[in-house]
Amino acid sequence: MDRRLLAISCALLVAGCTDRAPVATPAPVVAAPEYYGTQEPFAEHAVYFVLTDRFVNGDPANDQRDQGGVNRSFDRPVPGAPKGRSDNVGYLGGDFKGLLDNADYIHDMGFGAVWLTPIVDNPDEAFTGGDLVKWGGMFTDRGKTGFHGYWGVNFYQLDEHLPSPDLDFAGLTAGLKQHGLLTVLDIVGNHGSPSYTMPKDQPKYGEIYDRDGTLIADHQNLPPEKLDPQHNPLHAFYNTKPGLAQLSDINENDPRVLEYFVGAYSQWIDQGAAAFRIDTIPWMPHSYWHAFVGKIREKHPGFFMFGEAFDYDASKIAEHTWPQNAGVSVLDFPLKERVAEVFGSKGGGFERIAEHLYLQDGPYQNPYDLMTFYDNHDMARLDATDEGFIDANNFLFTARGIPVIYYGSEIGFERGTAEHAGNRNYFGVERIAAARTHPIRQQLRTIARLRQQSPALQKGLQLNVRFKGDEAVFYRVYQHEGVSQIALVLLNKGDAPAQIAVRDYLQAGQWRAAIGGGVRDVTQGGELSATVPAHGVEVFLLDAAVTDAGLRAALTPAMAGARRTR
Repeated sequence: MDRRLLAISCALLVAGCTDRAPVATPAPVVAAPEYYGTQEPFAEHAVYFVLTDRFVNGDPANDQRDQGGVNRSFDRPVPGAPKGRSDNVGYLGGDFKGLLDNADYIHDMGFGAVWLTPIVDNPDEAFTGGDLVKWGGMFTDRGKTGFHGYWGVNFYQLDEHLPSPDLDFAGLTAGLKQHGLLTVLDIVGNHGSPSYTMPKDQPKYGEIYDRDGTLIADHQNLPPEKLDPQHNPLHAFYNTKPGLAQLSDINENDPRVLEYFVGAYSQWIDQGAAAFRIDTIPWMPHSYWHAFVGKIREKHPGFFMFGEAFDYDASKIAEHTWPQNAGVSVLDFPLKERVAEVFGSKGGGFERIAEHLYLQDGPYQNPYDLMTFYDNHDMARLDATDEGFIDANNFLFTARGIPVIYYGSEIGFERGTAEHAGNRNYFGVERIAAARTHPIRQQLRTIARLRQQSPALQKGLQLNVRFKGDEAVFYRVYQHEGVSQIALVLLNKGDAPAQIAVRDYLQAGQWRAAIGGGVRDVTQGGELSATVPAHGVEVFLLDAAVTDAGLRAALTPAMAGARRTR
């Protein structure tokens, strides 16, 4: 055989024993980029904030109407009220049963959590020291009681005005959970009850008791500078410098203090508290709260907490969010200032709000974890029209952060009123019944329930298109672990309908109008246009991964700069 033919035959024989074509090497799987503002589980839940004593009296048997004798603790109207107005600094009967009886009312609005004022034991009579409470007064406590819960004397024991024989705190949290509501407990760590200036020392005032009811601290009606912690162990729990008003100021340097409060508040977690709001967090040093938070999270990893730092300077309150300090969220006071301005009687354009969102390279550990609000019990309620409340709610429930609504705001209750001028007045079942048809509540229910169903509105990265005048347009984008959703939010706080068109970063696809209904087909490079009613909102949702190159290019730096890495 010719040598060339033999070679060809051998080659064909070998080829027949192997693959006929080379196997292609599979391309490496490239993970889709992730876009989110937060992965905090609590961000799924909007919060309804109640002063428990002022919400609903569900059990008159625990009112303690005869308590306090000449310094009675129940029903103490503030003197000097103008005609037709009222305020009260005594207990008014609100309790756990009243809250649980109306849990469906709260959940139906679209809330997933209820924030309660402190539940711990407070003094049993009205305070006789300090300056006399007067209409509209601030830091005036004579004649006032601990109806609000912030004058704790035994942090292990429930205040007797709150439970019923068949409903303790554990029963309340379990009952709220059955109605789809988590319990946020307000905690105080920097002060106890008013402690001096009384004409005659009063029972419990300036005192603290332990789990067994043993007295462990007593101010003994002495001014702070007269305390003698070196020689009197009952004084060692307190600082020897004045704090706020006449409140006893807790000494964070006494090693028993941290142990006491960690033990007390761990007890309430064991009974169902799902998160903490930390009162007056700046009044204790960062090191104290770092230790406190660390000990709580040792037993309850990831336990969510947010602090109250009443300051409109973002650089100051942000320090509490850093891991080397408390490492918690905070109430967003700087944003609150602008929200109250823009939607309240002062007015202003959306650009005023955009300045305080701090979406990229801001001072906060994560701005998406902040608690957003427009008023609370320590300041004047929002002074706005019904339309102003509706606009404010439309913004809070679509923008970054976790919204908090103060009880009664769903009907504009006591709008514009400050402490000792109606801010904390009793709500009651009659107002709850009437609220169901109120226009503020109706629109709040619409936007809150939409947020409850949308991962993008809960946790999505925010990308602003425009914040100007009466209009705001922005995206919320969530793409994480197989869940993808893009929300396009259109807000109009004007008095007339607005035609709003969007082309920037607009991805092709079928966008559904979550409020108005219907579907809009958007082509590549196209436009989405909608008429947004006066004082209205529309949210378009696209349940798809991000594929648009322009949107990706904008989201990449937004994702990189959203969280503090220093």
